[in-house]
Amino acid sequence: MRFRRADPNAPPKPQRSTQGRMLMTAVAGALCVLGFAPFGWWPLEILGLATLFYQVLRSSSVKAAGLIGWAFGFGWTAAGIHWLYVSMHDHGGMPAPLAVLAVALLGWAMGFYVALAMGTAAWLRKQWALPLPAANLLLLPALWSLFEWLRGWLFTGFPWLSSGYAHNHSPLAGFAPIIGVYGLGWLAALIAGALLLVFHRTRLRALALVVAISVAGVGLSFIAWTHPEGQPISVRLIQGNVPQEEKFDGSRVAAVMRQYQDAITAAPADLIATPETAIVMLPQQLPPDYLPGLAQFMHQTNSNLILGIPMADSRTAYFNSVLGISANPGAAQVAGGYYRYDKHHLVPYGEFIPWGFRWFVNLMSIPLGDQTSGPDIQPAFPIKDQRVLPNICYEDLFGEEIAAQLNTPAQGQQPATMLLNVSNLAWFGDTIAIPQHLQISQMRTLETGRPMLRATNTGATAIIDGRGAVREQLPVNTTGTLAANVQGMAGTTPYIVLGNKLFLALVLLSIGGAWLWAKRSRAAKNAATS
Repeated sequence: MRFRRADPNAPPKPQRSTQGRMLMTAVAGALCVLGFAPFGWWPLEILGLATLFYQVLRSSSVKAAGLIGWAFGFGWTAAGIHWLYVSMHDHGGMPAPLAVLAVALLGWAMGFYVALAMGTAAWLRKQWALPLPAANLLLLPALWSLFEWLRGWLFTGFPWLSSGYAHNHSPLAGFAPIIGVYGLGWLAALIAGALLLVFHRTRLRALALVVAISVAGVGLSFIAWTHPEGQPISVRLIQGNVPQEEKFDGSRVAAVMRQYQDAITAAPADLIATPETAIVMLPQQLPPDYLPGLAQFMHQTNSNLILGIPMADSRTAYFNSVLGISANPGAAQVAGGYYRYDKHHLVPYGEFIPWGFRWFVNLMSIPLGDQTSGPDIQPAFPIKDQRVLPNICYEDLFGEEIAAQLNTPAQGQQPATMLLNVSNLAWFGDTIAIPQHLQISQMRTLETGRPMLRATNTGATAIIDGRGAVREQLPVNTTGTLAANVQGMAGTTPYIVLGNKLFLALVLLSIGGAWLWAKRSRAAKNAATS
């Protein structure tokens, strides 16, 4: 077969416009949502990143690269967290057009992180005259993941749908106990950049790098960073399935309180846990015999309870909390015989109001919407041989904060042996937010080597082992109790000790390596022409 040679006199092929590249990358970003739970098609996320990098490399200017990056970030965010519409409109009462606009504006804002990453990459490549392999393997992956990390903490952070979460079951999962979720995102971007070199003269080395990363990830998954400690405990996780529109309805509050009282006292267990704000009234507003009645059941049956309930220290300081009632009152960590954990990483606009945005929050009807943050480091709840460290809903997204509590436990305790997330995702209806949040919990178990118990209102109530596998789960949007025996784990992972420091060091080394590569490339060209 003969291939026809290109006509040297033919006009040059027209370049795709910046608007066309933006549209393509916006679609690619939106399709990346299929890489996350509940779909789990993680290769699509790598292909999406490869599409982004390719379009940035082909862009005509630094400005065009930034616009292309923004479009990708907008598509990624708007498609991935469209379920915020449900919380703002269906449950918050915001008019539908404004709720759609709010989701779009969030996508618009999150797109700027990718715009800055890709614009910076294009500018540095131009300034350094960086060879293509260095851009693909060092600069673009490093800046992508660096700005993802920045998105995770700047302005209190919004790390939902960070790219590493797509890889809790991919060959990259073995790296999670070492470099965490952002490190997995960096490796995914590195693979995306390497795949773009398949038609370059360095393709064999690039493909070898992909294979080496994948094989290393699989190999690392066989390392047991933690080990069993003590005896397993029996747990009962209650899923109340209380509709969000009824949760704060004054005519239903008493019935919901009875529902949880009956579920809690239905059977003993070493640990009984309810969802976030299972009880919506402050302790001082409850019937005088409510908490003492639960405490009597705990003492009589040698059980322990973690109850989701708001707490108030004054007329202006109230908290999203859990209250622990111990089988052994002497083991309580606070005065009054109760253990207490206060949520410390609050949800912007939902649990605290950023300066200047009260008008926006006033467009919705959100109860308990201006809360006080608890301490960063708080004690775990001791139960027999185990120590249970709670976190509340949104806090589960901040892996480094959970790792810090394990690395430097409060009040001279030994590190916690299991994690507990209590959540109320009824705010988001029957959407992909529920499996996405379960996937986030799975990443926390991979990073820490600890099992995670999840007690939620509508789902996903589940038990995840220390290797990220869901062992038990209740059907979503059903009323029930999940009972099982759970083994606590002790020991440490590199991520517990270092948090994101190792990931950041690798990213900065990559950027430095790109600069050095460019310097040597220029020196070689100068030597060849002299």
